[in-house]
Amino acid sequence: MSSLSENLSTLKGQIEDGLKNLQSSKELYDFKNLFIEGKKSKISELMSGMKSLAPEERAGFGKSVNELKVWAQEQFTNMEAEMKKRELMARYEREKIDLTIPAAPQPIGNLHPDTLVKNQLIDIFAGMGFEIYEGAEIENDYYNFTALNTPKDHPARDMQDTFYLSPEFLLRTQTSAGQIHVMESQKPPIKILSPGKVFRSDDDATHSPMFSQMEGLVVDENITLSDLKGMLDMFVQKIFGKETKTRLRPSYFPFTEPSVEVDVSCFECGGKGCSLCKHTGWIEILGAGVVNKKVLENCGIDSEKYSGFAFGMGVERIAMLKYGINNIKALFGSDMRVLKQINEK
Repeated sequence: MSSLSENLSTLKGQIEDGLKNLQSSKELYDFKNLFIEGKKSKISELMSGMKSLAPEERAGFGKSVNELKVWAQEQFTNMEAEMKKRELMARYEREKIDLTIPAAPQPIGNLHPDTLVKNQLIDIFAGMGFEIYEGAEIENDYYNFTALNTPKDHPARDMQDTFYLSPEFLLRTQTSAGQIHVMESQKPPIKILSPGKVFRSDDDATHSPMFSQMEGLVVDENITLSDLKGMLDMFVQKIFGKETKTRLRPSYFPFTEPSVEVDVSCFECGGKGCSLCKHTGWIEILGAGVVNKKVLENCGIDSEKYSGFAFGMGVERIAMLKYGINNIKALFGSDMRVLKQINEK
């Protein structure tokens, strides 16, 4: 009995001394398991010594062991609370921020070249009285082709490699489809600008499967190719500079007749010839023409009373020319060096 009582006293001292030296919750957990958790803990092992005691001594010894266990549990509970407090304070100290330290400088972002050009184009044409119409990127075959005088057997369909979603629906290849929606729902006079993403199966240094297009449409009485030329002259001078001139070359589009390709005098060399204009003095920027009478009639507009012109340009092409970008992929590559070179407000 005397030996067992000494063991009780020894264990109590070991617990008191051990608790003073613990440094973490993990150490506390292991130390607690050593003394009071499980059948092999030191306090539990004391109970196995009761079989050597006389029957009349066992009750008193069992009471003493239980008292030690209750006391030990209380010590560990207090230490767990204290350890959590210590560790929380240590974490606060590690994560402490000195608010007096100057913040690390952050670079100022720029608008994407596409966004810059799109905003400029909208400002220019809005100043001429154009309203903005943004159509859906998924169109049906009728609005994208047939209503624009491009029936299913028309060879002009081969000019545009189309992403079909079904036999009837497709990703629009041109924002001209929006012009049909407008002409069906509005009576002339009509003056709209239709910007948006278009999709074609084409991929090289100057073409992308997805790109931004901006098309314009004017329908009213007595609209002629001369009105188109005058509007384009004003447009190119605002976007490329006051000395820029335009010229029209005959071309073909199924939805305009006559159709023209529009060139501008090279704003880099002033028309003298350089690498940008391939030493011709001129740069092609867009396609245009007088709206085909069949397109007007498809939309229920009297082609004998009304006429119109339409034009369309690639926003990326204008951006590449304006900012000297030689590969369209640079506009889609998330390379911040491209943006840092362009800081136009």
